[in-house]
Amino acid sequence: MPAKLPPFPGTTGKRDWKTAFSSIRKLLANGDDTTQVFKIMRALNVGNAPMNYARFIATEEGGRMAYERIELAQLLSQPGFAKQFAPGTVGAAYNHFLESTGYSADGLAEVSKVNREEDMPHPYAWFGRRVRDTHDIWHVLTGYKADESMGEAALVAFSYAQVGGLGWAFIGGAAALKSLKVTGNTLFAKAVWEGYKRGKKAKWISGEDYLQLLHEPLDAARKRLGLDEPVAYLKAQRELGAEMASYLSAKNQQSGAAEPAKLAA
Repeated sequence: MPAKLPPFPGTTGKRDWKTAFSSIRKLLANGDDTTQVFKIMRALNVGNAPMNYARFIATEEGGRMAYERIELAQLLSQPGFAKQFAPGTVGAAYNHFLESTGYSADGLAEVSKVNREEDMPHPYAWFGRRVRDTHDIWHVLTGYKADESMGEAALVAFSYAQVGGLGWAFIGGAAALKSLKVTGNTLFAKAVWEGYKRGKKAKWISGEDYLQLLHEPLDAARKRLGLDEPVAYLKAQRELGAEMASYLSAKNQQSGAAEPAKLAA
């Protein structure tokens, strides 16, 4: 059992529900407003940083990586870094993800700066950045699409099961509940619940050495980590179609794929 560590410096230990509800309303109105995600995390993930960091350094490999303190956003964002990996590897799939979505590790880091703690020279903050900077690698490993509301909601639920933090559960639960009204069925919600169950079943991915993991064949990595096929998610994708699978996306609304009045409900 990992040791109990002191709280994050400067924190009150109390959850800020007012900010959380304000931000979730904005996020549900526009799923592309990533800033709200980090505001919710700061408001609700009380005590999460010490818990995960204690678990991390309780292992020999985790202790080594904490001692080395590599900043993954800086590494992953280096020109050409993601292009070096052999076909079929996690790294090659990650490179395809970046090229097909236009996302980047440093882009996510920039958005997260809404929280002062993100850039603090503190072990907890470093570990938090590590979780943040590998979010897109988790998309690759889990098979959840990043440019889709349902894929993000499922990964949020998966993340809650993996690293705790009430903010993850709050976002995933809210997206799933709203989907019942918007889609008129439970397919989206079942995909989110499956994400949570997959996260509970899988190995603790935050403890992985990502520099080794990126060189590992994708299928082998998924098997080793206990990441089985997301059956409910794939079913929901097929039956809902792109329109309802991305009902939270502002881009989807603007394109006329869904009714704005419905989405704002």
